[in-house]
Amino acid sequence: MTKPPAQKRHLPTSPFKAPVPPPLKEFAVGDQVTHDMHGLGRVIGIEDGIAALVDFGSTQVRILSPYTKMSKL
Repeated sequence: MTKPPAQKRHLPTSPFKAPVPPPLKEFAVGDQVTHDMHGLGRVIGIEDGIAALVDFGSTQVRILSPYTKMSKL
């Protein structure tokens, strides 16, 4: 697995605005999702801000936040 590139630190004395972090993805039980490695699935459990338990048919996988490889359909 490759890590996303480290973000540069914003200095308080900088004349430029601080970068806005991307919004966190939120999922609810019953949401249909797609994952880059596992394919189509349905959320069957949520651990707030920590992980989502997803049923992909043949397997159930606990996907950790920030859900970079998963998106809601």
